[in-house]
Amino acid sequence: MNLRAILAADPELGAANVVTRLLEHGADPSGPGIEFDTDVDGIGTLLTLGQLDERVNARVTSLLALGVKQRDPVAVYVSSAADCFLNFMALCRLGAIPALMNPNMPLDIAVLYVEKLRATAVITDPVHRLSGSDWDAASLGAGDPSAAPRPYRHHQEDPIAITHSSGTTRMPTAVVHSHGSLFAATRRIRLSGPRAQGTERVLSALPAPHTAGILTVNQALCNRAELLFLSTQDDASKIIDAIESWKPTGVFGFAVTWAEMARYDLTKRDMSSVAIWFNTGDCAHEAHIRRLVAVGSHVTVTPQGRVTVPGSTFYDGIGSTEMGHSAFHIGHRSDTSRYGRCVGKPHVFADVRILDMQTGDELPVGVVGHLGLKSPTLALGYWNDSVQTYRTRFAGYYLTGDLMYRDEEGYYYHMDRAVDSVDLGNGHFLYTSMSEERILARNPDIRDCTVVAITVDGQVISDVLLLLADDADPEADRFAAVRDSLDEHVAATLRQVVTVTDDDIVTGPTGKVRKFLMRQRHLAGVAA
Repeated sequence: MNLRAILAADPELGAANVVTRLLEHGADPSGPGIEFDTDVDGIGTLLTLGQLDERVNARVTSLLALGVKQRDPVAVYVSSAADCFLNFMALCRLGAIPALMNPNMPLDIAVLYVEKLRATAVITDPVHRLSGSDWDAASLGAGDPSAAPRPYRHHQEDPIAITHSSGTTRMPTAVVHSHGSLFAATRRIRLSGPRAQGTERVLSALPAPHTAGILTVNQALCNRAELLFLSTQDDASKIIDAIESWKPTGVFGFAVTWAEMARYDLTKRDMSSVAIWFNTGDCAHEAHIRRLVAVGSHVTVTPQGRVTVPGSTFYDGIGSTEMGHSAFHIGHRSDTSRYGRCVGKPHVFADVRILDMQTGDELPVGVVGHLGLKSPTLALGYWNDSVQTYRTRFAGYYLTGDLMYRDEEGYYYHMDRAVDSVDLGNGHFLYTSMSEERILARNPDIRDCTVVAITVDGQVISDVLLLLADDADPEADRFAAVRDSLDEHVAATLRQVVTVTDDDIVTGPTGKVRKFLMRQRHLAGVAA
């Protein structure tokens, strides 16, 4: 039985019913489910497919008794990946709409966010209590699995999840996804082709409540792969420890994950099992990628047959909550050199254009413009915010908020988020992300950096905040080295280069730098 082909052709299969459809198509209940880093209902951390189905049904019974109905938006604000995914699946089986919240979201913001959702209920754990009426995640597993009703039958356009952005200021934006949109890429590229090397045993360091978390779980289940989903991404040393002990063939994460791992000498750790690193969200920096592809191993075909050789592949792209799945892909190895924030070529399902915001026309090769996307993976829009939903549509495309260009070979390059770039006049721009890429590529003793550009009295000035490698000299003057790394027009704006600590960088729940708040802080410092 070619289960993957059967799944790819199943018109009812989508992001909300993977476990039930797998079992209906004859998948082995004793085969892989999900492994977590916390205990599930006293069973342990490793759930087979059948146990996963049973534990979800236990929650279905409990939630039904609490009065959950079809189309109810129910917030899930918990610490563990297990509580996140088991409740996501249970709410979907009832036809409700789980609103998954990052556990790093501050409590005061979470209260406002839930109010904006107009959630009918909130599932929390002791660390995330918002009120006395919250439903306790730990108690929901006590329901009788055999009493669960038949799962709700989803249409491909049914809303099945609300996830959120990292929040440019502080308040995250709620994004609603459909049964079909969150499964379109899995069906088209993960099930319809051969299973990619490195996806047999996956360790996920992605945030569980993120769109990418749902995608990763469903892809692993459909591929009948082993999956360990970590509950936290804040400590790179724990991720490295997990790689050494669990020995995955693939590791999934965000750009911030690789930046944190790059502070360690990975050549002294056992990374030999890893064949691929998979990145989504922001594209990664060359300086971080090269440290990763230098370790691990992969199978290659030689005249002598299949052999395992040193080195791994880093699959990069760019994605967002709204995009539903990365629209681009590129593989980096130790012997490749296409960097400069190259995110590769579009996936087969993605129709992308670099748009002129005045005319809506596609811009020619080499010209930076706004990225527009048409894709079956796109979210339905913003929950309770039709204004923002339609504001991001232009010339028939969804505007991702990214500035990019393409080259003559059809490769795309990411320059910056539109809100973070600065017009310097006379056709010149300061692109903060590209500036950071150049600084890191040319200064190996800098672990990571953030460029903060502000306008004071009509003049653009930029500050560069450096996070140094552990063995770097903290007293060294790096102003000239940083300035020489930059485009001449950007270099002319440079005011100061400052060595800082991680605590000095304002980040959101997923670890992404909040440059808007960084700019506000620097403007306040100038005013003072």
